[in-house]
Amino acid sequence: MQRRSDATAQRCDDAAVAEDEIEESGDILDFVADGDGARLDAWLAARCPELSRSRIQALIGEGCVTVDGAPAAAKARPRAGQRILVAVPPPLPADPEPEDIPLDVVYEDADIILVNKPAGLVVHPAPGHYTGTLVNALLFHCADLRGIGGTARPGIVHRLDKDTTGLLVVAKHEQALANLAAQFQNGRTRKVYLALVHGVPPRESGTIRTTIGRHPTDRKRMAADPPRGKPAVTHYQIEKRLGPATLLRVRIETGRTHQIRVHLSHIGLPIVGDPVYGNRALDRKIPDCPTRQMLHAAEFSFDHPRDGRPLSFAAPPPADMAALLARLAAETSD
Repeated sequence: MQRRSDATAQRCDDAAVAEDEIEESGDILDFVADGDGARLDAWLAARCPELSRSRIQALIGEGCVTVDGAPAAAKARPRAGQRILVAVPPPLPADPEPEDIPLDVVYEDADIILVNKPAGLVVHPAPGHYTGTLVNALLFHCADLRGIGGTARPGIVHRLDKDTTGLLVVAKHEQALANLAAQFQNGRTRKVYLALVHGVPPRESGTIRTTIGRHPTDRKRMAADPPRGKPAVTHYQIEKRLGPATLLRVRIETGRTHQIRVHLSHIGLPIVGDPVYGNRALDRKIPDCPTRQMLHAAEFSFDHPRDGRPLSFAAPPPADMAALLARLAAETSD
């Protein structure tokens, strides 16, 4: 067995609540199977004394174990010569520290806080991002938030990718957290994203239905219809035609990792500026094209977790996206 510290691995959280950030690890265990007929989880448990069998099964379930580059099931029986990689995420700091990071607070009361997240801000501590996150900022802003729903992600109900902007709600106590989580899971929330994409959809609106899971060969990416994906549904509608680009209103029924970015790329409408799922050749045709995905959580509706009253919020696109939209609109009208 070889231990590689220069590789990266993804922990994919499939809770159906958000577009999540792919997290990185610095440690991968590298094996070559001997074909002794044992189940994969048992085979690894015998060779990884530092990991319990339940921990190995959890890593397999999270897609952190591959056999010849493909995710494998715990019951699989590797053949002799097959290569087995085990990505072991490093432990997170036990207790994030408060940091004085500015927050754009849209709404706040004794139960919840709703923020307009800027680009570049990671939601919670993760490998490679232990400080400078939204959680660190929230702990500074809300003195009693610590420990709500866990130490690493206090109050976090849903997430946005690092470079996706827009509305995100945080619970201030356990009852609010449970209520909001149930609303997400039961489809009682309504969240609308604005996505600027290359190309023009063939119809005014449409629905994308695939599975989404880890890319079979690139661990830093997700993919549509992979061997072991989970169902994902995305609805889109044209908001504005902007020449070779289109501004879409997007709503998701599920919350798979990178779902909107993966789905739009899958149907040939990559998001402008997306460094992972986008089209760099098309990006280069847009002068001063931003180097992040033009994806913004613009509208958010849900019921207040204490009294059930309906709440609706909106946030305008951030400055870089607004400037690009204005420039494309001016060019289209010429």
